[in-house]
Parts: sequence; structure tokens; C-alpha cells
Amino acid sequence: MIKNDPAIALQSLLGIMRRLRAPDGCPWDANQTPQSLAPYILEEACELIDAIESDDTERVLDELGDLLLQVVFQARIFEERQLFAFSDIAQTIAEKLVRRHPHVFEPDGGEQKVDLDRQWESIKQSEAVSAKSCLADHLPSRLPSLQNAQKLLVKSARRGDTDKLPVMAPTDWAKIIAPVGDDLTSGLNEEKLGLALFQLTRLADQAGLDAETALRKFLRKTIQLIEP
Repeated sequence: MIKNDPAIALQSLLGIMRRLRAPDGCPWDANQTPQSLAPYILEEACELIDAIESDDTERVLDELGDLLLQVVFQARIFEERQLFAFSDIAQTIAEKLVRRHPHVFEPDGGEQKVDLDRQWESIKQSEAVSAKSCLADHLPSRLPSLQNAQKLLVKSARRGDTDKLPVMAPTDWAKIIAPVGDDLTSGLNEEKLGLALFQLTRLADQAGLDAETALRKFLRKTIQLIEP
């Protein structure tokens, strides 16, 4: 049962972070920078995903808190620099959600039938902050490659650039997915392997599956078989 007032709980958390970053607070917390904290963001996000996939409610609660801490931590540092505060972050995302859901928030918007994918992409492209010059700018460099490949497929489809994506020849594809042997791997190189992995990702996307999730779950299952 939810028993805490969110506004009070959030103010308490923000106050704790201010105290930790104060001159008489924690030296470690006070010495952190956006750059030094960046690796923890990815780590905490991955731990949260693992908790969600494990269907462990207590862990999900704990990991969500750890991820929220990273947002609060970054917000406090930028507030100290007089650039923006947590309230600006909340306001910015609130405005973005309203802007990107005109079918919900605009008058009579709910009565209109719209292509939500096209609407979403059109709105994002029109936003000055989000406008990018090329597809590469849309793909976070630290995101796992399989996940980025699937993002590339989705964005290419929305832009109508799918025909520009590389496709593996059936003969090469059959050779790579055939049983492994010396005669089959002799011609394999990084480019062909990358293309094969991209092709698998494309198949996953067409089937409505997430390649990164599938591999992560398979690895977890394999580890359990090796180390029961």
C-alpha cells in the first residue's frame, strides 16, 4: 500500500542530497562531478532492468530508488552551478509529455485518429533541442550494440530509409547459421559477423521481439544451467 506523500518524500530526498554535498557533508559525494557519476547511471539502469525481468518487486523498488538518486545527484550538481535544478527537470519533461501527446491534451484530440508513430517522430523532429542532423546522432554511443541496431531499424522505418540498410545474401546467411566447423568459419570476418548479427536483429524486430532482451535472458538461463 502506498503510504508516503510523494511531494514530502521528494523534498526529503532533495534535502538529503543538499546535506551530503554541503561543505560539512560527505567528502565523496561532494567531490563527484557529472562525468564521474555517468558510469553509475548505466549500471543502475541495468540493475533495474534485471530486477524487473526477475519479477522481484522489492528489488524493483530498491533499484528505482538507486536510479532516482542518480537524477537527484546530477540535478544538485547543476543547481550548484546555477544552471538548472530538479524542478526544471520535472517541468521540462512534463512540458515535453504534453507537447508529444496532442491527441491526449489538446481539445478534441482524443477524438482524432492519428498515426502515433508518425506523429511522435514529426514532433521530435520539430523540437529544436531534439533536432539532429543524422541517424547517428539519435543512437547513444554507450547503449548496447544490439539495442542500438534495433533502434536504427525503427528510426529507418519511420524515415523511409529501410531500403538503404544492408542485407545479407542468403548464401552467406546460410553459411553463418549452419553448424560451426573449420570449413565454415574460415571466411568469417568482423564485417560478415556484424552483418549477420544485424540480420538477426532485423528478424527480431520484424517478429516484435527485443534482441537485447532475448540475448540477456538466454545468457541468464545459460548461466543457471552451468552454475545451478
